[in-house]
Amino acid sequence: MGRRDFVVLGAAMTLLGARPGRAFARESSPDPLAGLDPELRPVARRLLEAARSAPPLTAATLAQARPGGAAYAAPLRADIPVETRVIPGMPENPEVTVHIVNARPVEKRPAILHTHGGGFILGAAKWELRYLQDIAAALDCVILSVEYRLAPETRYAGSIEDNYAGLKWLHAHAPELGGDPARIALLGESAGGGHAALLAIAARDRGEVPVALQLLLYPMLDDRTGSTRAAPSHLPPIVWDAALNRLGWRSFLGMEPGDADVPVRAVPARTRDLAGLPPAYIAVGGLDLFADEDIDYARRLTDAGVPTELLVVPGAFHAFDRLAPDTAIARRFDRAKLDALRRAFGLSGAA
Repeated sequence: MGRRDFVVLGAAMTLLGARPGRAFARESSPDPLAGLDPELRPVARRLLEAARSAPPLTAATLAQARPGGAAYAAPLRADIPVETRVIPGMPENPEVTVHIVNARPVEKRPAILHTHGGGFILGAAKWELRYLQDIAAALDCVILSVEYRLAPETRYAGSIEDNYAGLKWLHAHAPELGGDPARIALLGESAGGGHAALLAIAARDRGEVPVALQLLLYPMLDDRTGSTRAAPSHLPPIVWDAALNRLGWRSFLGMEPGDADVPVRAVPARTRDLAGLPPAYIAVGGLDLFADEDIDYARRLTDAGVPTELLVVPGAFHAFDRLAPDTAIARRFDRAKLDALRRAFGLSGAA
């Protein structure tokens, strides 16, 4: 196994922390990866092998699992500056650490508020900086990524308040960063996509910061998936399964996912009124645990009059673009993401 393979597996462990406990014990077909895009199968097999030898992720093993993500953080680019600051939190909340990518106070450029993935329980913004540098370079924009507090140490709504503090600060300080306060998009992957959706709802409800786009990549939107709503049986058992989904939501909510008493404002898919939300771009793999909930959320946004684009990638598993970035299917996914941002920002070159 080469260095690149270790980088790929390290990225998966950031999403997983360890292996999905029971998913690897059941295979509904002779080859559980048969439905995957051919380009993705070699990576998926390596992920399966690595996960089989890892300890199950539980509430008790979170502390052990979390540092693993540092191993896959790519070296930073020298041409795109990165700065770390501590900003004020929302009232009755602590200060928040944020990372600012590509600040250059010379002109009004688009700005992005980023929230990282990790099932609400794993991950760190500081490990995503090279990924964000590449986006900033492609769009000539400024990006702020929030080190929000993780669950279960901080439950709903602490991390939401951390992210909203980052959004307010970015809006207020955009001119000094070279950003345009009228062109701010939200970007998140997986649980970070769920956080971006929650942040879009908070921005609408509080009426303080205009949002140009909510760009949700395979977002984690519904606590009922894998709890009161069974996961589809045809999904390949890689990266994120129903058991891990229950762990993530249980940690975030402080109660059993799917429970009737789950706060509506903690779960994007439970939000009753979606009217007036920012335009949305949602993208997900067709073999992702979150595919059904993401498709349903896109439909509900459309029904509520929210301009919405939905991209479903056949044969793709969760976070395939990050775990197999050199494949043609991932490059197409990445181009579509950047084009959606260009359109929202009014930049040239958008498809």
